[in-house]
Amino acid sequence: MKHDSLCLTLADIAEHLGATLEGDGKRRVRGVATLKDAGPDQIAFMSNRAYLKDLAGTRAAAVLLHPQYIADCPVDSLALDNPYLGYADLSLLLAPQLGIDEPGIHPGATVAKDAVLGKSVCIGPNAVIERGAELGDGVVVGPGCVIGAGCKIGASSRLHANVTLYHGVIVGKRAILHSGCVIGGDGFGFAHDGEKWHKIAQLGGVVLGDDVEVGSCTSIDRGALDDTLIGNDVKIDSQVQIAHNVRIGDHSALAGCVGIAGSTKVGRHCMLGGGVGLSGHLTIADGVQVTGMTLVTNSIPEPGVYSSGTGTMANAQWRRNAVRFKQLDDMARRLKRLEKEINNT
Repeated sequence: MKHDSLCLTLADIAEHLGATLEGDGKRRVRGVATLKDAGPDQIAFMSNRAYLKDLAGTRAAAVLLHPQYIADCPVDSLALDNPYLGYADLSLLLAPQLGIDEPGIHPGATVAKDAVLGKSVCIGPNAVIERGAELGDGVVVGPGCVIGAGCKIGASSRLHANVTLYHGVIVGKRAILHSGCVIGGDGFGFAHDGEKWHKIAQLGGVVLGDDVEVGSCTSIDRGALDDTLIGNDVKIDSQVQIAHNVRIGDHSALAGCVGIAGSTKVGRHCMLGGGVGLSGHLTIADGVQVTGMTLVTNSIPEPGVYSSGTGTMANAQWRRNAVRFKQLDDMARRLKRLEKEINNT
């Protein structure tokens, strides 16, 4: 679909999204905004009925919403069964174009003679492509990236500036790796002889599936023996730590600052909230959701929503409760004795 300077008609957008348009198809829009802030050249969206109060006063050109709310919309509407998914598609369509990646190798880049480059590859300044690396068609390697020896990157993947892939890392198609992430660094493996630590060589690799996105400053360690495996369509936020030999199933999502210890297996369609910690050698079933700041120390065999920890409270109250936490085991023993005495009377 052709458009001029990111200016689209509502008819264009309806066709692109497969939405039902109620209103002027010739009206043009240039961006997306919230119901409160949208102006007459922007589209808003409503995916939660809690925002009905904001719908009534919106000044947007049109609103993406569920068909059941068309009658409540004071402006033109684009009806979809899943308006939030429609918003996601529209955000990509209207995203500012910050420049077109011209195929070619920047003069400041260093590319090994035996590296294999696909068609229309773009390699930015100061990037380093080491021996035996293979880049598929349309791969974009940003400034300052380092692609280690023997790495393989699938077609249409994009590495933003200063991404580091250690040797032998495999990245699937259409992956997005954000600035500063490190894939394939050594796992945390050491043996202690009673006095000092001895490093254990990490002999495995890292394999990322297709359509994986990795946030900035995230680390995914290579396996000790077998590979660390990240499935297809896995979305990983910034500042996440994934240790050696972890396996994450297809379509799972990890929010910022998640930490996963070694050899833990996370199933398909799992969601881990911000700051979640998983101990090592656990198995997490498919379809598990773990809420933010939860510490998981045992395997989770059934799908569902899991939480741990306590909510914020005044410091004085927290200090009193912390003392009682230490007394819980003794209190439980005393309660059992009392129950036994009552049952025997």
